[in-house]
Amino acid sequence: SSGINAEWPFTAGMDTYKVNLNECGPMMLDALIKIKNEQDPTLTFRRSCREGICGSCSMNIGGTNTLACISRIDPDINKTIKIYPLPHMYVVKDLVPDMTHFFEQYASVQPWLQQDEAIDYGKKQLHQTVEQRKKLDGLYECILCACCSTSCPSYWWNSDKYLGPAVLLQSYRWLADSRDHKTKERLEKLADPFSVYRCHTIMNCTKTCPKGLNPGKAIAEIKKLMAKEL
Repeated sequence: SSGINAEWPFTAGMDTYKVNLNECGPMMLDALIKIKNEQDPTLTFRRSCREGICGSCSMNIGGTNTLACISRIDPDINKTIKIYPLPHMYVVKDLVPDMTHFFEQYASVQPWLQQDEAIDYGKKQLHQTVEQRKKLDGLYECILCACCSTSCPSYWWNSDKYLGPAVLLQSYRWLADSRDHKTKERLEKLADPFSVYRCHTIMNCTKTCPKGLNPGKAIAEIKKLMAKEL
């Protein structure tokens, strides 16, 4: 349960559940759904795709930010698996963090294709070479689960002004796109002491990413572009 408030009937704390693994699927999300269905219908969490593509079920499992749907249950029944909501986020309830600020930051980098001239949709293709397209690999796969940003100490302390690894990786996805013409304008919006430069290459982001991406490298590439273009 979440929330400490005289007018709120719940207090913050941990609940313990026992699950029969012989009657449960192999993933942590299977266990959570089984608990909700059979033991505690008030248990609250987000989930949708159950195959690591929607980013909804991100949470802290066994001390690591990951996706419940692709996190295997440890078969050792003598171990207790501890599950928390994503760290350093306001909690709505149980395992549901408030993602409002995170998605506002995502919107702030204008994550869509921008060209100097109007795009005549449906009439003309925007071609890329194989090499140009390859630059987007490792960027477009990001599912905005926020595992990386919420594992980053710099984001914990400066999330009001530092955009965090997830949003910066998404920003670089457009900076690296040969079809986008607003590179300088995008970089100028990031050119302040906090938006990018609060990254101290701790690299928790890359270590925890459940999709195997490298946000730390994307941020380094943004810094290189800023040094070159601005």
